[in-house]
Amino acid sequence: MKSDVLKQQAHHRIQRHLGYKFSRIELLQQALTHRSFSAKHNERFEFVGDAVLNYTIAKMLFDAFPKLAEGELSRLRANLVNEGVLAEIALEMNVGDGLYLGTGELKSGGFRRPSILADAMEAMFAAVSFDADFATAEKVVRHLFSERVKCIDFKNQGKDNKTSLQEALQARRLALPKYRIEAQIGSANDSQFVIACDLGELGFICKAQGSSRKAAEQEAAAEALEWLEQHYPMKRKK
Repeated sequence: MKSDVLKQQAHHRIQRHLGYKFSRIELLQQALTHRSFSAKHNERFEFVGDAVLNYTIAKMLFDAFPKLAEGELSRLRANLVNEGVLAEIALEMNVGDGLYLGTGELKSGGFRRPSILADAMEAMFAAVSFDADFATAEKVVRHLFSERVKCIDFKNQGKDNKTSLQEALQARRLALPKYRIEAQIGSANDSQFVIACDLGELGFICKAQGSSRKAAEQEAAAEALEWLEQHYPMKRKK
């Protein structure tokens, strides 16, 4: 069936983004199955995946910021391990294309719902640990979050630029930004990405360059955030 082929293609792309190929593809399929679709869904996977994610991010922050106290590290982790960030990563990976959803969820746009996307991400971390081991699952998390940890902006309460821009737009009831690759310069081993950040209805587009797509997106988001705050400042509450 055509739908089966499309799902297989989506799962192939998701594995490429994860940087991991499943030996038992049924584990990935269950991780992407919402309870509305089948009794064999991903909720128990989420339980394990949440633990994998929290430990890995905690260790990444512990190593990256040796002078920070426990409270500060906890705040940074909360800014990285949340529904918004997980859903953003899922959207970058087009996870919605690979989800198994019941008819009601399909009709209501469940494949774009942040809570469903975030749950699927956590479930996939668990699925990797079941298919391989904890160390491999940790490697996947590090692969997806490394740029976000590197780009943490302490002036903005420890949040990375993309998260800060997303929250600033949501606070103003504006649409989320769209990122696209404008160019890729150089060889495969020494390439530079040029990324555009488009604020849509605001009519503002900026471009930034980086050694990876994620790094360039973070740079573009920082520029867009600066423009947004200058042209659409939030009114302070009296």
